[in-house]
Amino acid sequence: MRILVIHQHYLRPGQSGGSRFNEMARVWAARGHEVTVIAGTVDHFSGEVPERYRGRWLTREMDGPVTVYRCYVPNSYRNSYFGRKWAFLGFTFSASTAAFCADRPDVIIATSPPLITAIPGWIGARFRLKPIPWIFEVRDLWPESAVTTGVLSPNSALTKLLYGLEKMAYRTSDKINVLTPAFKEDIERRGLAGADKIVMVPNGADTDLFYPESRENSVRLEFGWGDRFVALYAGAHSLANALHQLVEAAAILKNRADILIACVGDGPERTALEQEAASRGLTNIRFHGVQPKSRMPAIVNACDLGLAVLQNNPTFRTVYPNKVFDYMACERPVLVAIDGVARDLVCTQAQAGIFAEPENPEAIANAIMRLADNPGECGQMARNGRRWVLANAARESLAARYLQVMETLAPGKSNPVKAASEAAGSR
Repeated sequence: MRILVIHQHYLRPGQSGGSRFNEMARVWAARGHEVTVIAGTVDHFSGEVPERYRGRWLTREMDGPVTVYRCYVPNSYRNSYFGRKWAFLGFTFSASTAAFCADRPDVIIATSPPLITAIPGWIGARFRLKPIPWIFEVRDLWPESAVTTGVLSPNSALTKLLYGLEKMAYRTSDKINVLTPAFKEDIERRGLAGADKIVMVPNGADTDLFYPESRENSVRLEFGWGDRFVALYAGAHSLANALHQLVEAAAILKNRADILIACVGDGPERTALEQEAASRGLTNIRFHGVQPKSRMPAIVNACDLGLAVLQNNPTFRTVYPNKVFDYMACERPVLVAIDGVARDLVCTQAQAGIFAEPENPEAIANAIMRLADNPGECGQMARNGRRWVLANAARESLAARYLQVMETLAPGKSNPVKAASEAAGSR
């Protein structure tokens, strides 16, 4: 099967960030499928464009067995809110071009956010002599998330345009893949698609990369964590993550010299957060910046507790943060300050952590202290989390489930490795 994925933030080798489709593409290619990815050139965290892409509309390259078209994105991505919108528009045009340059696929996946990936997905699938089935994937509810976090005005012309684009994506796609059951409920409740059109292949962990090792590793030594109980936040530093709640929690915990909050990642709020912590003389919270993806397993293993926090926002009751699966895969307990499906997954289904009310620094600080003071409880939660991931969220099995969805849309395009094996067995 020839699979075309449109994902603006598909990672370059060694780049930090969400690697869902890097891992999916690797599994699909290993099973004998031809995988092509259409991606942007701008680094999601830094806003920088590597030199080799500058001034080029399309750059074709290989990421192992996966063909990648890096598409022009204006370098205004990190300049301002309007600069980011201009960058999204630029990607829409360049990605639509790439959709025709790539060999004709058997199925197309367009994954959002950003929501505009629906446009090259639709164009690549429908503007052909023979239409191609396509899947629209919902990793976050847009534009709803932007409205509830205050990024977009609910009644602006742009917001109305984006809601219209959302409806178009749901209506014209052949399948809608959602990452959480709450997304499915929201789409059905609003009458945008029926249950028969929606499938769920959620996030998970690459258990070949993220697995438990000793906390006493080179990362702990390099970062100077010593023998302290380290609560790690790994991810974006943006308005939606509301990391000010961790700074406030650190202030509450300042007399607990045995506890450290460590933040790994980057985003528009990072500088302000560092300045706030410094101005208050807080030495028990540290910001380590962006780290290569290859280092993340060691970083997670060096910590004692994984933190998953977001703004106290009803929209975020629908999300599963990627980091939760990585923490659990490395056998680390999780403190989830996100209500809704994430709380249910961590605290009820997996029994791998505890909940604290989002944007309630006192509750977060108390939860960290509780786990720091109860190593036996931490250990049991950690073991529960690893078992749950292996049973329910290993990337290999999720990639296989995704292939089954694609094969229903492109019958006859069977797994070439499986087909060859079956043919050999029949002789």
